[in-house]
Amino acid sequence: MKPLSSSLTQVQESFDSVRDHLHEFEFALGGNWDYDHGYFDRNLDEANKVWLRIPFQMVTGRIEGDTEATDAIVKMGTPFVLKHVYNEGLDQGAEAETYGALIDQFQTPLNPDAEIEDKWVEKAEGLLKRVEKAWIH
Repeated sequence: MKPLSSSLTQVQESFDSVRDHLHEFEFALGGNWDYDHGYFDRNLDEANKVWLRIPFQMVTGRIEGDTEATDAIVKMGTPFVLKHVYNEGLDQGAEAETYGALIDQFQTPLNPDAEIEDKWVEKAEGLLKRVEKAWIH
């Protein structure tokens, strides 16, 4: 993980405004959001292993996922780049789940916080600067 300096850090804004603005730059609400915090994620590579992530904390209100409208106010955190390195292919040791016929065929990441090459940091910084420049307060 590589933190990035940003003028967005500590900005408080409505969740709807933040979401709508970041959607213009192909960010999506990350699947690991919770009632008091979450992340907006944007892939930087076609393999979806390198990401620019912008965290947020809830100030007031709540979110119900990527819904149309909410009254929530969020405070932006420090953006960062992260990289996940996965084993390619199926897990030969996969076993059937206890409940159901599903099989966990995917391996866990080799390194969920891998070293990030300079080219990805530069790409993330460039994208972040475009997001900041277009930010309307």
